[in-house]
Amino acid sequence: MIYSQNDEILIRDLQPTDAAIIADEEIRQGWDVSAEKYTDRLKDRDEGKCIALAAEYKGNVAGYINVYPQSRWGAFANRGYAEIIDFGVLKKYRCLGIGSRLMDAAEKVAAEYSDTVYLGVGLHSGYGSAQRMYVKRGYIPDGSGVWYGQEPCTPYTSCVNDDDLNLYLSKKLR
Repeated sequence: MIYSQNDEILIRDLQPTDAAIIADEEIRQGWDVSAEKYTDRLKDRDEGKCIALAAEYKGNVAGYINVYPQSRWGAFANRGYAEIIDFGVLKKYRCLGIGSRLMDAAEKVAAEYSDTVYLGVGLHSGYGSAQRMYVKRGYIPDGSGVWYGQEPCTPYTSCVNDDDLNLYLSKKLR
């Protein structure tokens, strides 16, 4: 399915061939990933658990995003809200409007299932551009504080600033 298209950017369903392309490109960027992350999203999609989207820029796979209509994770788990998970634009395609187009498509999909969408954003500098984008798009913290993995961090305890340290944000869609 095609969700959005113009002369340069196409937002469509994630395809099995995208998994290896995205993983290879992210490894070239210095990230520690494997294609399994994306094949797991495809499996969830095939089981009806998520909608997995990919972005192309001038015919090249450039990014991805996933919407879980009835998410079971994080600060809004099991409340009937849609969650955006695993959103990324490959570095060589950033600042071209691809991330905004992916978010537009994901929010439109999420609105088909709930009036609120949420996401967790990492807190280290690698997530800086995503943090800014979410605030500009109207996402606000949920008030539960910082989470590590699937649990809120206890106040005044130490934690590791890795990809599992997140702040949950939500946005009303309608």
